[in-house]
Formats: sequence, C-alpha cells, structure tokens
Amino acid sequence: MFNIKEGYPENAVGEFFVNKACISCGKCMATAPYNFKFTIGDKHAIVDRQPVTVEEDKLCQKALNDCPVNAIEKVEI
Repeated sequence: MFNIKEGYPENAVGEFFVNKACISCGKCMATAPYNFKFTIGDKHAIVDRQPVTVEEDKLCQKALNDCPVNAIEKVEI
C-alpha cells in the first residue's frame, strides 16, 4: 500500500511518483527518460513529467516494476 506522504514534493502531480526509498540508481531514467530525472545534486529521482502517451505509460510502469527498492509508486486518480 502506498503512502503519498512518502513521495517527494518535487514529483509532477499525477499517478506516478517516487518515494523516499529512492537510492539514485538511475534505472528509472534509463527506462523512461522523458518522465524521470534526478533532482539538483542527484540526491534522488523524481517524476518530472507524467506519461502522456500509451508508450510512456508502459515505460513508467516498467520503471516501477524494475525499481530495485520499490521507490516508484502509482496511484489511480
């Protein structure tokens, strides 16, 4: 179960978000580069842009599934 309070405030508003478990591995950015980015100083990843196409949505879902620390979550809005 997700806890939206654990998501970073820099996440773009929408269904996908990065929570505070992020270890800055960069796997999400390699998978969905148009949607994820590092914060200034590379402290952690955030959702910079919510997916706008079916392909982007699939890539964000793949990033969620492949995250080694389950730092990406999705809420149904």
